[in-house]
Amino acid sequence: MGAPGAPDAATLELLRRFGKAFNRGDVDAIVACVTDDFEWVMAAGPEAPHGRIVRGPDGMRAALAERDRALANVRFSETDVFQAGERVVGTFRMTATRADGTPVDLRGCDLYTIRDGRIARKDTYWKQVVPPAP
Repeated sequence: MGAPGAPDAATLELLRRFGKAFNRGDVDAIVACVTDDFEWVMAAGPEAPHGRIVRGPDGMRAALAERDRALANVRFSETDVFQAGERVVGTFRMTATRADGTPVDLRGCDLYTIRDGRIARKDTYWKQVVPPAP
């Protein structure tokens, strides 16, 4: 694995399709970008130390449906991508609205593993934005 740098054209195109599908909420297009044995290590959940691991396209569909019930108007922007071999780091800003109307505005990153032109693993990390102490 070499030093991290700009992604190759195929990886950049894959992640662009993936990101645009996320912003459109197009679950079929999202799933088309992942492998059959895909793993999504989510930023939060009960499975120590990982948070929550979602497996396969069907697991991803279920997780996205859950997210859609909790968050509306999800948008990813201010993205940047770095690649070192099959490993890719993507940084982002996410905005959304919680079901109770509370706005969400945070930064995060995804650690991807790319295999055979698709995403095999997405390990997500988010900033924990909390109200200031009184």
